[in-house]
Amino acid sequence: MSALYEPPTSPGQDWFPAARDNLWLSFTRHSSFYGENRRDVPMIIRGEGIYLYDDHGRRLIDGLGGLFTTQIGHGREELAQAAYDQIKKLDFFPLWGLAHEKAAALAERLASLAPGDLNRVFFSSTGSEAVESAWKMLKQYYKLTGRPLKHKVISRYLSYHGTTQGALSITGLPTAKQFFEPLVPSTIKVPNTNFYRAPEHLRDDLAAFGRYCADEIEQAIIMEGPETIAAVFIEPVQNSGGCFVPPPGYLERIREICDKYDVAFVADETITGFGRISDWFAVNRYGIVPDIITCAKGLTSGYAPLGAMIVSDRFFEPFKHGMNALLHGFTYSGHPVSCAVALANLDVMEKDGIIPHVQENEPKFRETLEKLLDLPLVGDVRGAGYFYGIELVKDKATRETFTAEESEKLLRGVISPGLFYNGLYCRADDRGDPVIQLAPPLIADQSTFDEIEQILRSVISKAGDML
Repeated sequence: MSALYEPPTSPGQDWFPAARDNLWLSFTRHSSFYGENRRDVPMIIRGEGIYLYDDHGRRLIDGLGGLFTTQIGHGREELAQAAYDQIKKLDFFPLWGLAHEKAAALAERLASLAPGDLNRVFFSSTGSEAVESAWKMLKQYYKLTGRPLKHKVISRYLSYHGTTQGALSITGLPTAKQFFEPLVPSTIKVPNTNFYRAPEHLRDDLAAFGRYCADEIEQAIIMEGPETIAAVFIEPVQNSGGCFVPPPGYLERIREICDKYDVAFVADETITGFGRISDWFAVNRYGIVPDIITCAKGLTSGYAPLGAMIVSDRFFEPFKHGMNALLHGFTYSGHPVSCAVALANLDVMEKDGIIPHVQENEPKFRETLEKLLDLPLVGDVRGAGYFYGIELVKDKATRETFTAEESEKLLRGVISPGLFYNGLYCRADDRGDPVIQLAPPLIADQSTFDEIEQILRSVISKAGDML
């Protein structure tokens, strides 16, 4: 295969040596920046609305919302002003035995947006930390309430819950875990809800497939022993593998199972929260009340680091008495500047009607992306809200996927650079079957969808011609 693009030759200020020699990038193969065929480190200079601009002056649609994060778009003055005002008033103070007004105000705000009795908010800096906090809290909770054996966690194949040792243990991606093993023991994996890859006998019945997936959770609880299971961690719409939506009745069945066996239902909404799935939380859309919500990313639209664990009154109860305290915390938990930015972000989302905008435009986004199904390489388009995955296949009739070597050439050699240099920043992901993931800022409209579709069509078509 040959490249689909010719990189520009007129760079701006040359930060490539510093990026190559001093910067350590996340999840990045640095070998591509060295040697005879080296390439420059792509350098993003600024953002405005739905667009990013690199050091060559190239304009790109932010088709991934930064990293499923930038809900209200780039460059909002309101959030910059909120950060400035807070820094002048109180730049930093930790939430260790004392509070500050922005953390209190944001906790109250999140409790009002969360369903049911999820009224207690513990702040972190990231989604990984929020997941880590939830597992640690649950272990301590069950010990305090006389059930010390309840410590195991159930999650799904290909799921992604973060990078800390605990959160990575819950993650269901073998390739993300293998270099860091042994990890925290006692995590059990069950099937995800990829209907496109459902067993043959279930491919015509979405509800039956959902029941099958949920019942596998019950079987895992029974096999391990209910007295040992602390929680089920579920992304309402699973990220890794390409936006697996919950089948009808699936989340309801999990709620029933968790109640039956006294297991906590943790909804990991690090990606799906704050409008991404057309409501403040995806569980609100699907009518489910979990015991815990973990979140981050869209809480501040990425303008400042902040995550949160939102907990039901039940699980906080033992920590209200005697000498009990959650023996866990972070220096920057509930940072006052981050909390101020989060409050401003939620204000903007309400003022601008972001969630009604997503609800109105979700069908248009789906319809536009489904036009790509006429391409030989496009097997499936799936997702919800402003969160979609496009699965690429070698054979549409048989749903045959690519080999690891073929996927490597297709995604990293052709599609990823092709999309970038044609003006679309998004993710070509091969952690499961090869997919292209899209999660643009929630301000995107039909003109954005059309532009995304045209770029995808051009690059995928050319990639198909090269096979």
